[in-house]
Amino acid sequence: MGKKNKAGTNLGRQLIKDRFGHTPRRKVDNDTMLHTTELQDGYDWGRLNLSSVTEESSFNAFLRTAELAGTEFQAEKLNITFVNPKQRVGLLSKTQEQTMHQKHAEHRDQLKIPRRPKWTKEMSAEDLERAENEAFLNWRRDLALLQESEEILMTPYEKNLEFWRQLWRVVERSDVVVQIVDARNPLLFRSVDLERYVKEVDSNKMNMILVNKSDLLTLEQRQHWAQYFDCEGIRTAFYSATLVEEELKREAEAAKHADESPSSAMELKQLREAAEEIQQSLDVVEHALEAIESKMRTTSEPAVITEPKLPKLPTDKNSAHLLSRTELIEFLRHIYNGPRHTAQHVTIGMVGYPNVGKSSTINSLMTVKKVSVSATPGKTKRFQTLFLDKDILLCDCPGLVMPSFVLTKADMLLNGILPIDQMRDHVPAVNLLCERIPRHVLEDKYGIVIAKPLEGEDPNRPPFAEELLLAYGYNRGFMTSNGQPDQARSARYVLKDYVNGKLLFALGPPSVLQSEYHKFPERQRKPVEESQLPGQQQRAMRIDKSSSKELDQQFFTSKPSVAHVKGRTNFPHVRLANDGNLVAGEAPAKPWRNVKKERREKLRKKFSHLDEH
Repeated sequence: MGKKNKAGTNLGRQLIKDRFGHTPRRKVDNDTMLHTTELQDGYDWGRLNLSSVTEESSFNAFLRTAELAGTEFQAEKLNITFVNPKQRVGLLSKTQEQTMHQKHAEHRDQLKIPRRPKWTKEMSAEDLERAENEAFLNWRRDLALLQESEEILMTPYEKNLEFWRQLWRVVERSDVVVQIVDARNPLLFRSVDLERYVKEVDSNKMNMILVNKSDLLTLEQRQHWAQYFDCEGIRTAFYSATLVEEELKREAEAAKHADESPSSAMELKQLREAAEEIQQSLDVVEHALEAIESKMRTTSEPAVITEPKLPKLPTDKNSAHLLSRTELIEFLRHIYNGPRHTAQHVTIGMVGYPNVGKSSTINSLMTVKKVSVSATPGKTKRFQTLFLDKDILLCDCPGLVMPSFVLTKADMLLNGILPIDQMRDHVPAVNLLCERIPRHVLEDKYGIVIAKPLEGEDPNRPPFAEELLLAYGYNRGFMTSNGQPDQARSARYVLKDYVNGKLLFALGPPSVLQSEYHKFPERQRKPVEESQLPGQQQRAMRIDKSSSKELDQQFFTSKPSVAHVKGRTNFPHVRLANDGNLVAGEAPAKPWRNVKKERREKLRKKFSHLDEH
């Protein structure tokens, strides 16, 4: 048959070739793997570049600005770095940590918050706004220069001036400014410069630190912090919003059950009536005693009018006692004796980072949800005032991330400053977690077996990030499409457990050794040998899929069955005689007869041994 004529069937393809096929391919002049502005695509395509642009990404904005300015840039593509998983990826060495701590101590005075510029009633709103913007830009410029010149890493502080304006207003109208900090690392969330700024606004104002999540600390650990803040000269109270909320829930459930059962309700009513009668009788006795005392004073000496001395809860020194809700309210009521912003009540300003429990603290004090809770900054846009009692006014400030020194971004992830769901690299944070939490604590907590160090490695070294994530992912069933444990998903679960306090690690004050301050529990589960696990699990939890023992065993057990002969080794019609000569036998007429053809085997089955973990 003749060849089919395909000219008529490919008419559309031919038209496309006639229209677009003669356009020469454009290449970058230097033939390198670079993004560059040398190629003016968009104007060299022979068509008008008319497209309305109202919103664009940061990368497109950068390209458009570079094009308008006539500047050239080059950004390298395929800049790939292979990372060895058996290294402390993203972490600093001991010497680097020491040098960074020295830099932090030297430049701690430069770690400031923006000040509100001086203003008078004669200034217009435009002049005041201009002065605030200028002062804010100078503050940001100073911090940027400090980061660039000294190569110091800071927390991603708030860069919106409106949030700082809310802080200024809270400080100006508050009698006591309370910084709420996390009990596991109070110094990171404490801003010393904010305490200076409060005294600059008014020397009569008072600073205070409320250590939230204190239920995670022992009594001895709270005593260390109470002594440290005593030396710093600042009042401190220990509180736990989660414990108070749990108690409130239990009380609400008990009241609900009491309402359901009428007998218990009657008993509660009788108890309340008896308590009221006792209170009334005590009031009568108290009035009688006061009358007797006043008569004795008038007869003995002239009366001197003195104001009742307000009790201190706790005493002048900071107490390590974990305050309940009522105790904290009394503490806030009697802590301040100076001139008030409003005579009828004391104003308590609540300031703190996101995710330290500021909103949870306010809700637990109010016993009703008054403030929305969120771990990310920006949930509360404006400060709001809430009456805790007739003589206590709470002033809630939006959650502010203030500038603070940190060593690495992994430290920010573990402290809850950066959101875990938005992290791009989980290896440094998990490596830091493995250095802080011992191997046996991780195995007891999750019921897993982490791969032991290989021959020649330090037997007491902390596990690598990949070792922990492989064991956790395999144990929880978090697998990828190709059958390997999903390390990224496992990392998010483990890091969230650390941030929520399920994996507990608390940093102590500088005056106490960390090894003495935080002591981990002993191993609770019986250690499991790796050889007792199934072979598939052993391979899944190892970084190196083959150990040295397996390599030795494979090498020495494999015995060659034939001599090393190049080419074909089996000749059915040739045999070896007694004298050592080759003797040709009768060759089969058709050697391919009676021979079973080799069936084609699926490649997936043929190479299944390569897909093992």
